[in-house]
Amino acid sequence: MNKSVFSCFRYSVKHFEKWHDFVAQSKNATFLLYRDFIEYHNNKFLDFSLLVFKDEVLIAVFPANKQEDIIYSHQGLTYGGLILSDNVSFNDVMFAYKSLLKFLDKEKISTLYIKLLPKIYHTLPSDEMDYLLFKTKAELTRRDITSVIDAKYKLAVQSSNRKRGLKKGLANCLKVIEVTNFEDFWNTILTPNLKERHHTTPVHSLSEITYLKKKFPNNIRQFNVLKGNKIVAGATIFDTKHVAHVQYISANNDKQQLGSLDVLFDYLITDAFKTKKYFDFGISNVNQGQQINEGLLSWKESFGARTIVHEFYKVETKNHVELNSVFI
Repeated sequence: MNKSVFSCFRYSVKHFEKWHDFVAQSKNATFLLYRDFIEYHNNKFLDFSLLVFKDEVLIAVFPANKQEDIIYSHQGLTYGGLILSDNVSFNDVMFAYKSLLKFLDKEKISTLYIKLLPKIYHTLPSDEMDYLLFKTKAELTRRDITSVIDAKYKLAVQSSNRKRGLKKGLANCLKVIEVTNFEDFWNTILTPNLKERHHTTPVHSLSEITYLKKKFPNNIRQFNVLKGNKIVAGATIFDTKHVAHVQYISANNDKQQLGSLDVLFDYLITDAFKTKKYFDFGISNVNQGQQINEGLLSWKESFGARTIVHEFYKVETKNHVELNSVFI
């Protein structure tokens, strides 16, 4: 029987350094879970992040925001869930999760939405929550698919389109460069394309991505494709410990004739990020995961990427009682 005291508290600014230091040594976190990233758009969300202690030691954090009487894994982040210390046992995780649910239940919050961190981002095995969600009768509300290249078992590019595109790119003397500013890509390629084709704007404004780059200079990286001195394509990469994730991809209308994206991704996969465990092209879902953009998925798979899932759950906080009988 665990005789330790587990307690849950709301995050406040006094916890900033403690949160930062914890995430830095967590077994299932990336730079997106630092407060400097979470708070870049804090005017859009009512923060309700939580910290869980075992006695006096911080063992878990939960980035979150509140809407009405519902708590969400922070809606300004791609992923989240319960972020764990690198030395916690299953027992600790269970009691941390139970403490969190009990805290929310006492706060008259009946529903918690959790979006899990995909396993490719884990530093150590971190599947405790998969079991605990099952035990607390969590409902699967969404499942996205994301296309990933595993560097250890990399498939050869079989697509004739990719091979032809790469030859075109080389024949057109395209070059890929890494830059420290985002103006050319945002203003010339990305924003006009999103507006014209999808009637939307980038999730991050130019000022926001510039701010984040200053905070995380080694994690947010911009690669542009040039024909002569003119930008024709680009990609923004979120570079984490194990994964290079493509946050934005875009090219001008000549991409088929120039082979610009083939040159770009050949460079990113085989050169710039060849030492990463995984290269993540991102999701191909629309309509809350219910449908898949077939053309986009096929394009990603043509580079040798294959599917993993990104899961979202709904939990009733009163179900913390289901954890009373886990151990025998």
